[in-house]
Amino acid sequence: MQVTTKAIVLSSLKYGDTSLIVKAFTLSDGLKSYLLKGVLTSKKGKLKAAYFQPLTQLEMVAYHKNKGTLEAIRETRITYHYQTLHFGISKNAITLFLAEMLANSIQEEERNEGLFYFVESALQWLDTNTEITNFHIYFLLGLTKYMGFYPDTTNTSGTYFDLLEGAFTNTLTLNPNLSGENLSFFKRFLGINFDAIQKVKMKKANRQELLQSLVLYFELHLQGFRKPKSLAILNEVFS
Repeated sequence: MQVTTKAIVLSSLKYGDTSLIVKAFTLSDGLKSYLLKGVLTSKKGKLKAAYFQPLTQLEMVAYHKNKGTLEAIRETRITYHYQTLHFGISKNAITLFLAEMLANSIQEEERNEGLFYFVESALQWLDTNTEITNFHIYFLLGLTKYMGFYPDTTNTSGTYFDLLEGAFTNTLTLNPNLSGENLSFFKRFLGINFDAIQKVKMKKANRQELLQSLVLYFELHLQGFRKPKSLAILNEVFS
């Protein structure tokens, strides 16, 4: 079936000497993987390898068999030209980290419009803003809304946040939890928008600890989730 759809590139892997296997999150069908034959050597084709950098926003004409096999792309174009996302150490580190988090989190081959538009608009915000040190924390928290494990906010006065239960509590259990300063910062990220994230003033150590806890939160709630290798690079850049 031929489909015209928006897509966000999550990863591309070299296959043989001339081809790429591209994983993309599509508006029409959720997660899809494509085999792009000869794209690394083709100079006149409609597909260019440069289009498949992490988090590139595309519109493409693709063939979907929907049988769990590698699909094919007929043609594509960039729908949003990033000005800063792939340039500069900080944004590049965030880009690689978010691409890996999304690739490890999105597992369904089904349409999820809310998630797609959240990721699309968040990346455009990141591209056009400079105060970004808290972006990835707020992004991950927002992502949980569409993954089905956004924190239960019925008791935000609790002295702990139980990462396994996804809820605030006054009872300390053996489950991994947030408490103290990091819990206070965590609460401040709930209910704000992107434009307010820099009002949360954190020390580098707190930011790293909170980020580690959020990654653990994903591990606890998503079956088969793998901790991103780029996390270490991101922490190094923001240290």
